[in-house]
Amino acid sequence: MKENSLVTIICLCYNHEKFVVESLLSALNQDYSAIEIIIVDDFSTDNSRDVIKNFLVDYPQIQFIENEINLGSTKSFNKALKLAKGDFIIDLACDDILLPNCVSLQLKAFAESKFKNLGVVYGNAELITENGAFDSYYFPVDSSKKVIENRKTGDIYLSVISGGNSVCSVSSMVKKSVFDDLNGYDENLAYEDLDLWIRVSRKYEFDFIDEILIKKRISTTSLGTHFFLKNDERSRKINYSTYLIIKKAIRLNQTKEEHKAILKRIHFEMILAYKTSDFKLLLKYILLETKQRFRIIFS
Repeated sequence: MKENSLVTIICLCYNHEKFVVESLLSALNQDYSAIEIIIVDDFSTDNSRDVIKNFLVDYPQIQFIENEINLGSTKSFNKALKLAKGDFIIDLACDDILLPNCVSLQLKAFAESKFKNLGVVYGNAELITENGAFDSYYFPVDSSKKVIENRKTGDIYLSVISGGNSVCSVSSMVKKSVFDDLNGYDENLAYEDLDLWIRVSRKYEFDFIDEILIKKRISTTSLGTHFFLKNDERSRKINYSTYLIIKKAIRLNQTKEEHKAILKRIHFEMILAYKTSDFKLLLKYILLETKQRFRIIFS
């Protein structure tokens, strides 16, 4: 890693007028100075764009992209990625807050990691309410704020395809060369992180930083809450994207062990489809599971 490597923080805003200034300030106030900030407003329907423009009067070095229609997070991120000059990339939602040493700890992990094919480093996150009050931690911690369970590092492909909490996405930093190699986010999907981690972990190694790097805001409008909503249109789009991601992952699998591992994820998604009354998706998963069992038998 080069000394003073440039880090690009891509800030995605959609209806974050209450939080966007605090989020941008957290990117600006890092204890590491070589930082490029690009903010994208994805055609917010609140006052986010005016708040951003007023803020940028004092910070003209920040690049601002105003979407003329709502494109979604994957397309919005990729627009900014094309402009990014950094060697490393952080994807920051504009209701989240980077801790002041986030970037320096991530770069230190890249510099000191034992892994030679390292593509991603990530840490832990403090979950906060809409009002900024403490809620919990993404990975449970002890009294010293160290994770209770050791995280898998290096080749984590099996862990990613079988489980749901292999990587704390909001605390991650990714090499720009990895994004370039994989052509950024898949724009056909309603959300980005699971698909990205599957594709990255197939080719690159991961390392973990046992520190709280970011405050992640929990809100009723956040994407994470929509996975579990019943009879909700956004929920159906998100969970259908998961189905597409799993089908893509099956094509990446190379061993019988990997084909077995992804059955765990399929079973979890089948239960979720049932609980959210998405019976059309449930049927798709039943057919996919049947094909997968035949694939295991004859692989």
